[in-house]
Amino acid sequence: MKRTTMLVSAIAISALATSALAKVPDAQVNRLGQDLTPMGSEKAGDGDIPAWTGGLPTVPSNVTYTPGQKLQNPFASDPIKYTVTGANAGQYDDILTEGYKAMLKAYPTYKMNVYETRRTCAFPDRFYEANKRNAAVGELVGGGAGISQAIFGSPFPIPNNALEIIWNHTLRYRSFKVVRQFAAAPVTRGGDYTLQIVQDEAILQWSDPSATKAEDLENISIYYIANTIAPARAAGSVILVYEALNAQIQPRQAWQYSPGTRRVRRAPNIAYDNPGTNSDGLSTSDSFDGYNGAPDRYDWTVLGKTKKLVSANAYDGESTPYKDYLTASHVNQDRVRYELRRVWEVEAKLRADTRHVYSRRVYANEEDAYQMSTVALYDGRGQLWRVQEMHQIQRYNVPLCGSAGEIVYDLQAGRYLALALQNEEPPVNYFADELDKARYTPNSIRQLGVR
Repeated sequence: MKRTTMLVSAIAISALATSALAKVPDAQVNRLGQDLTPMGSEKAGDGDIPAWTGGLPTVPSNVTYTPGQKLQNPFASDPIKYTVTGANAGQYDDILTEGYKAMLKAYPTYKMNVYETRRTCAFPDRFYEANKRNAAVGELVGGGAGISQAIFGSPFPIPNNALEIIWNHTLRYRSFKVVRQFAAAPVTRGGDYTLQIVQDEAILQWSDPSATKAEDLENISIYYIANTIAPARAAGSVILVYEALNAQIQPRQAWQYSPGTRRVRRAPNIAYDNPGTNSDGLSTSDSFDGYNGAPDRYDWTVLGKTKKLVSANAYDGESTPYKDYLTASHVNQDRVRYELRRVWEVEAKLRADTRHVYSRRVYANEEDAYQMSTVALYDGRGQLWRVQEMHQIQRYNVPLCGSAGEIVYDLQAGRYLALALQNEEPPVNYFADELDKARYTPNSIRQLGVR
């Protein structure tokens, strides 16, 4: 039985690595909601990983939810099962990513507190319904540069290849119209930082309930505005992005308003390996949110599905004040919760005919949300340069499985960037029905960009 299971797994991984545009047969589609969860992950448990039993689709009974307040941790009483440190990392070699091994080696104070695995991810019923349809009709087009037919849910809940897994991440459910305020902090070696405060908003067209297929979106998956409001020297800088659904038809379009010149200019540099906005050079534009934008500069391969420690159910971290969370060398690891999860490992290798500061990227995508949990980023010499982690959290008030911030550690500079932080910011409005596409114009961001 064990040999048969391993053989089937090997065949599946081989298909993922080599299949180009294959659709999913009916027998596989019907597994959704059966032995597979409605998201497409394995429903069954395995050792320390429990079975998925529905996640947290509503406010759990042991917490009090108050709109406008931070989400309470439903697992506040969970004890630490064990702690991984540089001294004992060898005992956990098989469940540590290369990035975490490097962090444990580089920083004597870095540690990973591991808790019971709680498979909390849950989404609206409409998302599950869309997944079943998408599994049957969704397909890659333009050599993997775009999506056809699928809509609303994961475009490929039962993926055939690495690019489909990446598209599941970039088009994952984050509600339809969203407004938030977040903080970014480039942290020095000594632990100093200046908070960058950004107000951003998005119409995530992929999750438009009125759309019936990808072709209805006129090749724009996201309308996005980001307005920097602090510190004073950066306030008033605004960017506008139209994210392409198929970069071969029309690549990403972007504009930037500069308060210094009081002009709006096209901004083709907000893409690929150009420095990320408010990143102090510690990250790239296409690294925001784990990965975003066109996947055309890399060859993508599935390395397999495996068990790894990742950050999950990050309620404690999000409730920690910045002064206690942003510490020297790394964030306060006593406020980061790690769990053992099944992840898809996907490798991106830079194509010979393109350029990028990262020659290789290795992603761990958590199976229950198809959200990138951690990334190892390699420089042109093939050496590990940066380690990125996304802190997963179940927004049981929506419901959706999202992020409570992301951290980019630069091992060569000894610095890190914390961004998309919500710790001291107002709660995200996931139901911003007032947003309208007519607002997303170059003229509109000129009016926003007032100090």
